[in-house]
Amino acid sequence: MSGAGALKARLQNGANSLARCWELTRGDGVRLGFTDHDCDLTFDGLVFEASAGLSAGAVERSTGLSVDNAQAVGALRSDRVSETDILAGRFDGARIKQWLVDWTDPDARVVLFDGTIGEVRSGAGAFEAELRGLSEALNVPLGRAYLKTCDRDLGDTKCGVDITAPVFTADGAVELIEGRVRYRWTPAANYEPGWFEGGAFEWLSGDNEGLRARVRADQVVDGDRWITLWSEARLSVRAGDVFRVVAGCDKRVETCRAKFDNVLNFRGFPHMPGEDWVVAYPRSGDVHDGGANYWEELRDA
Repeated sequence: MSGAGALKARLQNGANSLARCWELTRGDGVRLGFTDHDCDLTFDGLVFEASAGLSAGAVERSTGLSVDNAQAVGALRSDRVSETDILAGRFDGARIKQWLVDWTDPDARVVLFDGTIGEVRSGAGAFEAELRGLSEALNVPLGRAYLKTCDRDLGDTKCGVDITAPVFTADGAVELIEGRVRYRWTPAANYEPGWFEGGAFEWLSGDNEGLRARVRADQVVDGDRWITLWSEARLSVRAGDVFRVVAGCDKRVETCRAKFDNVLNFRGFPHMPGEDWVVAYPRSGDVHDGGANYWEELRDA
């Protein structure tokens, strides 16, 4: 007998050789193991490090779709969990499992919690992480919104735009830094000012490698090209750091047609009536012949 059955049998016999283990899998594939036992434990091909300074409160569970939650608290250790990694967001959304294990036989174990890491706070040599249960995914709204603008992300399967094309994606290097949010660079091609405004931004090198942001402004000032992000870089930026930026899309049908030549895949409702149409009423002198303004708009476009 092994697994949960073995653990149950030992508990019924009064066994008290129990420890808790945490398996943490970051988005970049890095796996970390921790245990509150005084010796390292090994199972599932992972070493669960003892004396890691990690502890977790009781997991709150409930019926329905409300979110199971817990918290984990631990010490910041440069070789395992560092403040730099937390600030860089490398633990955001990481998968975490909590096990109850018989430390005399790690194969006798049961999963107590399975979910993801939410908000992570650090300071004074320690960190505190919010743990979110699997049921949280069931609270994500599904379905489409009835809007004039497109409800898809540029480049996804229903959009269909190839954002890897050089006309839509450019790599650049930081030449000058202003406040970790505004950077001077020189693109390899001659893009129109504002071409990347609202687009995706990703660091390809430096301390922020792998982190993403959104472009707030793409300007040419006195012949220099400047790109401004909506949020400051989480870690230090140095001249020479390389990034990749994607053309911005404001999700309007006019932009979809003129900038991306993709209006056939536009996922919005640009001709939906506005509030003025909803509250309109017949008036003397107006033409009420039943004509469809929609087709007139298409004809004049």
